[in-house]
Amino acid sequence: MVYLDNAATTYPKPIPVISSVSRAMVNYGGNPGRAGHKMSMETAQAVFTSRLKCAEFFGAEPENVIFTLNCTHALNLAIKGIINPGAHLITSDIEHNAVIRPVHAAAKENGNSYSIARTTNNEDETVRNFEKLINSRTKAIVCTAASNVTGKILPLKRLAEVCKKHKICFIIDAAQGAGVIPLKLADGINIICTAGHKGLYGPMGTGLMVTDGKYRLKTIIEGGTGSFSKEVEQPEVLPDRFESGTINTCGAIALGAGIDFVNEKTIDRIYKHEHSLCELFYNEMKQNNKKVKVYTDTYEHNRVPLVPFNIGSMDSSEAAGLLSKQGFYLRGGYQCAFMAHKKMGTQDVGAVRFAPSAFTNKHEVMMFIKAVNRISSKV
Repeated sequence: MVYLDNAATTYPKPIPVISSVSRAMVNYGGNPGRAGHKMSMETAQAVFTSRLKCAEFFGAEPENVIFTLNCTHALNLAIKGIINPGAHLITSDIEHNAVIRPVHAAAKENGNSYSIARTTNNEDETVRNFEKLINSRTKAIVCTAASNVTGKILPLKRLAEVCKKHKICFIIDAAQGAGVIPLKLADGINIICTAGHKGLYGPMGTGLMVTDGKYRLKTIIEGGTGSFSKEVEQPEVLPDRFESGTINTCGAIALGAGIDFVNEKTIDRIYKHEHSLCELFYNEMKQNNKKVKVYTDTYEHNRVPLVPFNIGSMDSSEAAGLLSKQGFYLRGGYQCAFMAHKKMGTQDVGAVRFAPSAFTNKHEVMMFIKAVNRISSKV
């Protein structure tokens, strides 16, 4: 089995992450922040240690790191938390449903609205397209750090400057970027939302909302926080305000081990390794297989390491199914990002997504290339 669906979730997980989950299940069974006994306090300390690692990774204060169920959960907290009646949001034309659906849902209420900025291969034009949509009601720009379909990285630092200039919030979906490209609040981003189980190599069921604390967000979930229990109002203090109910304690602790793994490998080395594998696949297909359509003219460094492709006129789900039978696991279809597929011209068939990880090696990719060639020779 060769797993190449790492844009959906990374597999395998590092051994220390697996060990961390097991250790947490055995040693940290107390509910953090909900009791004064020894096990509860030790669990709370283990969670805080992980929170601190996440904070340092993104350049945040520890209390401004919110553990969530996934990136979608984090984005809903941020998007629905920032908007107020009559507000306007701006997003891009390559967004995952984790962005466009909550933006669309928020815009259906209280006279809210949103606009979609057209992205291009010209950064100047992309930035202008965002900025010209800003009006007096605009509260935030909400966009992906990198497309989960094409890998395209948006000009985040320049968009951050636009947001600062117009005094609006900048929220990013870092699900495909975190752990692969450097992302810091110091880049001018106000809120980073990300999955814990992708490029950060944590378990599924983990995510983060990391904020610089400059914007007060409304809550969409209220409940027990282990603090201010006499009050009926949700606490203002972070992270309590957004961590109602018992968090995924084992997942949060193991996410810290995932951060350790990325720090040890370094983002730069992970990116270069994955990029070289994508470049290998891309070049083989472009030069030697006319029946395979790769959806980019060149494989540049302005994208995260993934390659969308199709085999002949075959539906992408069928192609992914045939590859699965040969032991290669990839995702076909629309990857929950239909707008990006419309832009790419694959709205009718979707695309198969090649997405290696830090654990993928050249031999596996060469075997995969042979498998693609075998299938394409029969179409």
